[in-house]
Amino acid sequence: MQDFLEYVIKNLVDHPEAVAISPADRNGVTVYQLRVDSRDVAKVIGRQGTTINSIRSLLVVGSARKGTRCTVEIVEDQPAKTEPPPPAE
Repeated sequence: MQDFLEYVIKNLVDHPEAVAISPADRNGVTVYQLRVDSRDVAKVIGRQGTTINSIRSLLVVGSARKGTRCTVEIVEDQPAKTEPPPPAE
């Protein structure tokens, strides 16, 4: 399922080299954590979430055929906050 997900996402985004998918097991469900370039997040989500919901539906059907359960979530890495410099004395 990870190969399928990677194929779909990499062909959807403008920066396929930034796509990273890592599986995590949560209570018997494999959750694929998807990281993409911040400029591509909107493409993956789509209007009103239609694209990501379609990808999730395909993933659920494909995994059910294999007798497993899985889903996908988009992980947005927050940029590190920079500390202001200390006041000059």
